[in-house]
Amino acid sequence: MNDISKKSAEGGFSTVGAVAALLVLAALYAFPSFVESPYALHMMILLFLSTIMGESWNIIGGYTGQYSVGHAAYFGAGAYGTLILLQKWEIAPWKGVWAGIAAALVLSLVIGSICFRLRGPYFVLASIAVAEIVRLTVLNTPSVTNGAEGILLSDLPPFKIGETVITDFVSKVPFYYIGLTLALLTILATWGVQNSKLGYFFQAIREDQDAAHSLGINLSLYKNIALALSAMMTSLAGAFYAIYIKFIDPTTVLPLDLSVQIVLIAIIGGIGTIFGPVIGSLVLVPLSEALRSNLIAQGLINSGLVKEDSGLGVFLKEHLAHAHVLIYGILVVVVILFMPDGVIGFVRKMSARKR
Repeated sequence: MNDISKKSAEGGFSTVGAVAALLVLAALYAFPSFVESPYALHMMILLFLSTIMGESWNIIGGYTGQYSVGHAAYFGAGAYGTLILLQKWEIAPWKGVWAGIAAALVLSLVIGSICFRLRGPYFVLASIAVAEIVRLTVLNTPSVTNGAEGILLSDLPPFKIGETVITDFVSKVPFYYIGLTLALLTILATWGVQNSKLGYFFQAIREDQDAAHSLGINLSLYKNIALALSAMMTSLAGAFYAIYIKFIDPTTVLPLDLSVQIVLIAIIGGIGTIFGPVIGSLVLVPLSEALRSNLIAQGLINSGLVKEDSGLGVFLKEHLAHAHVLIYGILVVVVILFMPDGVIGFVRKMSARKR
C-alpha cells in the first residue's frame, strides 16, 4: 500500500510539474504581448542567452566532470563565423550560423585531442591557455577578423520564406522569441543527455574515471563527444549574441571573464542539473546589470548605509561598476562555502531537513 501511495504521489507531482511548466512557457511566449518596454525585453533576452551558455557548459562540466574554463573560444567561433560570412559574403546569419557551429566542432575536437590527456587542474589550465590562443589569433588576423577593431553590423537582412517577409528585426521582439526558443532547445538537449545511455556514460566518467574505464567506457571518445556537444551549443549562443548586439571584438566575445561567467552560471544554480543554469542565470544576469548601471552603489547610498561624499561612497560610485570579476570571485567563495551543490542543491537539502 505504501508503494502504491508513493507511486501515485510521484505521478501527482509530475503532473503538477508539467502543468506548471506549461503555464510558465505560455507566460513566456505571451510576455511581449503585454510588456512593450525595450529594456524589459532586453533583460529577458540576456536571461535566455545566459541560460543557453550555462546549459551548454553543463554538458561537459556538470555531467562529465571536465571543468573547461575556455568556453569563450566556442562562443567566439559562433559569433565570428556568423558575422564574417554576413559581412564579407552577405550570407544570412541563419545560414552562416552553421559555419560557426562547424568551426566550434572542429575547434573542440582539436582541443579535446590535446587537453583530455590531462586531468584535474591541468585540464583547467590547458583550456584557459587554448582559449587565450584563440583570442590572440583573432586579434592578430585583421584581414579576416578586423582584429581589435571588431566587426560592426549595420543592418540585418529580413528573414524570408520564399517571398514572404517573416520579420525585419526592427524591434527586440524577434530576438526575444529566438532567444526563448534556443533556451528551450538547450534545456531539452540537457534533459535528453541526462536521461540517455550517453548521459549515463558521462556521469560515470564524472564520478570515477578509472572505474568507468574498467567497465569498458572509452574515456577519450565520450569526453570528446561531451565537449563537441557543449561547444556546438555554446557557438549557437555566440551567433545569437552577435546578431543581437551587432558588434563583436576579441574583448567582448573571447575574454577569460566570459569563460568564468559561463562556469559560474552552472555552479551557482547547481551543476549536473537541468534547471541549475536557469537559476544561475536568474542570479547572475540581474547582478551583472546592477553592477553595470551602478545600481548597487546607488542603493547603498540611498539606504544611508554609505554616505555619498565619503571616501567609500566615492570609491563605490567610480569603481564598483567595473568590479564584476571581483564580485564573481566573491560569489564563487560564498557558493563553495555555503552552497557547494548550488542553489538547487541547497533547496533540496533544506527541504529534506524539514521532512
